[in-house]
Amino acid sequence: MGHAQTNNKNDYESRMELYKKMESVTNIPWYYLAAIDQYERNVRQARRDIPKAEGITGIYFKPELWTGPLNPNPIDDNPRSIQFFNGLGADGDGDGKAILSNDSDVLFAFAKYLLSYGIDHDNLKIGLWNYYKRDKTVSLIIGKAKIYKQYGRLELDDHAFPVPLRSNYSYKSTWGAARGWGGRRSHEGTDIFADYGVPVRATAYGIVEMKGWNRFGGWRIGIRDINNNYHYFAHLSGFAKDLKLGQIVEPGMLIGGVGNSGYGPPGTSGKFPPHLHYGMYKDNGYTEWSYDPFPHLRLWERQERLKTRKK
Repeated sequence: MGHAQTNNKNDYESRMELYKKMESVTNIPWYYLAAIDQYERNVRQARRDIPKAEGITGIYFKPELWTGPLNPNPIDDNPRSIQFFNGLGADGDGDGKAILSNDSDVLFAFAKYLLSYGIDHDNLKIGLWNYYKRDKTVSLIIGKAKIYKQYGRLELDDHAFPVPLRSNYSYKSTWGAARGWGGRRSHEGTDIFADYGVPVRATAYGIVEMKGWNRFGGWRIGIRDINNNYHYFAHLSGFAKDLKLGQIVEPGMLIGGVGNSGYGPPGTSGKFPPHLHYGMYKDNGYTEWSYDPFPHLRLWERQERLKTRKK
């Protein structure tokens, strides 16, 4: 569920080549196409009811959507008859066929669908909403597009441990344990115990999706990364200066401090020892569920140790 994707360098290069090619044909900025593709790839990895991606793109069209709902031929690859039956299938590489397993055809078909709305930001949003019929999906895709646009590259898989390795901290796997505070709820995350005010850092490239107070979590921040994961930081002592909603963050960037806020109205603190509650959630296009961040924390800690040794 939360496993890392196997992306090699060549995949990124081939994808980028394809996005840029489609941009030159359709005028839709490459980072929107990259964001849609990335969103769909992650959804396919997280769900069992749709086939895994075989090519370098992740976009999935249901066969009947591709050929047209009333098309008598379910495997039609003729762009003309597909169009006649209002299918979305299109020929993206000029071979005269619209093939559902062809990366260029699939990406071009989606781009062509969006083109019927327009290529500026607002019209692309409307097109996306009409396709997915889900606000959350549209905001996830727009967020990814923003991140890709800012960095100008697809390779954004680095992570950082949420507190500095040189600080005095400890954590163990507490996934699913009964909560000590705030009534009976299962524990969705890992508690990292550290001194009050120890810096809390972004764990991935992402966008600040939530920032504020919650009766249980105290001062808290939610960051959405490019793999549809939501990184949740709670009980903070406060937020980094200038940190705002919708802001792009990167691994290791200061977002707040370890605290003991929560379990009361805004500003309540001190009812438990200072610690960072760190949770991870995955969106699969329908719903969001939490999964155990502990193995990821262990991995990022190890990776960061190795990096600092090399320097």
